[in-house]
Amino acid sequence: MQTKLFVGNLSYNATDTDLKALFEKHGVVRTVDIVKDRYTGQPRGFAFVEMASADDAQKCLVLNGTEFLGRNLSVSEARPPKQREWGGGGGGGRSRGNSDRPRRHGNW
Repeated sequence: MQTKLFVGNLSYNATDTDLKALFEKHGVVRTVDIVKDRYTGQPRGFAFVEMASADDAQKCLVLNGTEFLGRNLSVSEARPPKQREWGGGGGGGRSRGNSDRPRRHGNW
């Protein structure tokens, strides 16, 4: 088992300190990262908690289904991020830059 845990169904009022205190009861916490919307800065309702060892992470799985700040947490081993394919995208439109053909005036 890896050391990073996914924590879902998290209260929007939860703080890094709140989560750290909860998980420290079961082992040594390295980092807590509450995921926030990049535009609004509001929490998205889930977080990642990294424990010091795989054994500590395993012990924290008992928190799955535990009520925390009014919500039942979903705690599981974090999955690695999916590989994203870059490139491609867009297309289908005509070029709006310098073109070799003469411009027509009026409606296209």
